[in-house]
Amino acid sequence: MTAYKEMSKAELEALKKTLEEKYEDVKGKGLKLDMSRGKPSATQLDLSMKMMDVLNSGTELKGEEGIDCRNYGTLDGIKEAKDLMAQMCEVPAENIIIYGNSSLNIMYDTVSRSMTHGVLGNTPWCKLDKVKFLCPAPGYDRHFKITEFFGIEMITIPMTPTGPDMDLVEKYVSEDPAVKGIWCVPKYSNPQGITYSEETVKRFANLKPAAPDFRIYWDNAYNVHHLYEDDQDFLLEILEECKKAGNEDMVYKFASTSKITFPGSGIAVLAASKRNIAEIKKQLSIQTIGHDKVNQFRHYHFFKNMDNMHKHMMKQADILRPKFEAVEEVLDRELTGLEIGSWIKPKGGYFISFEAMEGCAKAIVAKAKEAGLIMTDAGATFPYGVDPKDTNIRIAPSYPTPEELAVAADLFVICVKLVSIEKILASK
Repeated sequence: MTAYKEMSKAELEALKKTLEEKYEDVKGKGLKLDMSRGKPSATQLDLSMKMMDVLNSGTELKGEEGIDCRNYGTLDGIKEAKDLMAQMCEVPAENIIIYGNSSLNIMYDTVSRSMTHGVLGNTPWCKLDKVKFLCPAPGYDRHFKITEFFGIEMITIPMTPTGPDMDLVEKYVSEDPAVKGIWCVPKYSNPQGITYSEETVKRFANLKPAAPDFRIYWDNAYNVHHLYEDDQDFLLEILEECKKAGNEDMVYKFASTSKITFPGSGIAVLAASKRNIAEIKKQLSIQTIGHDKVNQFRHYHFFKNMDNMHKHMMKQADILRPKFEAVEEVLDRELTGLEIGSWIKPKGGYFISFEAMEGCAKAIVAKAKEAGLIMTDAGATFPYGVDPKDTNIRIAPSYPTPEELAVAADLFVICVKLVSIEKILASK
């Protein structure tokens, strides 16, 4: 196909007229399509329904250590659930705490605790003149909302195909003691689907922070969320690498079963060094008497081992993969060669990241919304909701049905084409 920039003004105007007719036709159908979040579909949730049969009134709710899961106690989780989640997180069970249903909640609590009480004896952040966080972008909007809520200054770090720009990360971390943390989604990143390379992970582990309380917030949300059984990304385990580098206290690792079983009804986990775990448990013993052990018991007895969890996730992949490939097929067919956008084909995770022409992302998302397609706000994948080049759009294919997805993808490319043509015509 001929690149739009190479077409004459008359050709572009004729094409624009044709596309506007298609757009108005779609708009007239009164669509209500939502691709704003990475929500599992009902079909995916159905895969976990047998977990509801694990327990009944006759079940003896005693854990392996004789813990009565109906009662108070057991602050860091029952043994069998810890063993399972430790395997999922690729760390020893002694290095994890099982919380409630939300890893985002753990991250919020971790920042909040650092603000009010400090980290391993260091000055509470609220008593400092300035606190800064590094934010690889495009990134996860809810991470940025947490640091923004606490008034922490956010510094954008560009993403590369191998992870964050580590030259910049190393510079900020080693030179500025006000830099206290960095947000990371290291495997199948949100939204680009990038997995950090071995070199990137090792450079993280070997950071030399100016701040003794600097922490890597390692949100490994998609560790087992592969789209392909025979083509999967590998991520080096960060806690072990930090330990090798003499930096074992430098990382907090987060994960959950939110997109494995039921969002809002799963179990979440924090993994960290023994010193970090000990400190966190002191605070946690004030905050709660213990999390939902019945749900931990249910999750363990539903999966029993990691082999069963991997089989379960391949069933998830069988549902998700055709959706990702359907969107990618439309993008390939309709936009290749036009030079008005680029996209990454991830091997896992929940999103497809689209890069529009500079200055076009907000207009594309607004145009799609006008025709009944709700997408993540343009700019949301950057700190403060501001994409300096206005190019990134997060596509979330998981929730719509395949039929809805086909309509949504077609509408999206119409919007991309129209906004791009308008941008090019304005410069001619």
